[in-house]
Amino acid sequence: MTDRYEDQMSEHVLFVDDSKMTIKMIHDLFSSEDIVFHAAASAEEALQLVRQHEIAVVVSDNVMPGMSGLQFLSLLKSISPDTVKILMSAFADLDSALEAINTSEVFRFVVKPFREEDLMVAVNEGLRRYRTKMAMRKEDEDVLLSLAQTIELKDPSTRGHCDRVGVYATRLAQTLGLPRNVQREIKYGSWLHDCGKIGVAESILNGPHALTDEEYTHVKQHSEWGADVAVRANLSQIVRNIVRHHHERYDGQGYPDGLAGEEIPLEARVVAVADIYDALITDRPYRKGFAKGVAFRILADMRGSELDPAIVDLFLTCMAGPDAVNPARLAAGDAPARPYQPAC
Repeated sequence: MTDRYEDQMSEHVLFVDDSKMTIKMIHDLFSSEDIVFHAAASAEEALQLVRQHEIAVVVSDNVMPGMSGLQFLSLLKSISPDTVKILMSAFADLDSALEAINTSEVFRFVVKPFREEDLMVAVNEGLRRYRTKMAMRKEDEDVLLSLAQTIELKDPSTRGHCDRVGVYATRLAQTLGLPRNVQREIKYGSWLHDCGKIGVAESILNGPHALTDEEYTHVKQHSEWGADVAVRANLSQIVRNIVRHHHERYDGQGYPDGLAGEEIPLEARVVAVADIYDALITDRPYRKGFAKGVAFRILADMRGSELDPAIVDLFLTCMAGPDAVNPARLAAGDAPARPYQPAC
């Protein structure tokens, strides 16, 4: 069950309880609140909703048929780590409360039968915690994106490239069903994948001709230089993998480590497809960008050699039809009004 109140900027709150009467009571209690209300009768149903929506706060009963509330909230840590978790239980002993906090990172514990005021306070405090986390992340994201855009100033022909690669790669990650925290790190890695080019001379980056063998050897070092930057900045392993390995080839002929097939981290294989596609359709000093149809055919020809064939197929499917990725729109934050439904 999902109700939408106010505008689409309202936070999503999910309540999980196998009692229809309890859900009805909670629904009535929050009917005037500025939230998007979701309800699930089981942990399994709740997991589906979490995969479809950005859930700010989840309130779950503990004792339910099938997966317990504790098990559900523990699993939620890896699927949606930013979601603030509240556990309800009629059995409020110290041991179960400690287990909830230690294993599931539960923010609040509400005793059933609950007092309406207690539940309302717990949810509102959870929403405040979520908003604080999002505000801190926004600051971090602004710094990362600013860094990527600063590096792009060395090569005006690539202006917007990192941001567009982030849009394409994030859509691929969504379609692959990767957890939201992994999607987010793939976006960051996409922004920073060429950060090592800070060490490449502008005369090489902006040259009016294709690279000479000597210049190409020099430019290839950017993936290792960038990986060192990512390590020193204490960025995640996913970001480091993207920065270091986005020029590996599926056939093992890439650089810097000559990895092949699934030896290449999945996140790097995803970004490689997005990176090459955007490079193909973008004007460069020494050539005009290709038409999209031509770029699609070039990507298809790279299946199994430069690129992971499964990810190329997925990308080409996602780029077809009315739901095709529009980086100019999505990168600017114009998200779809409805939750994203994979077209492939």
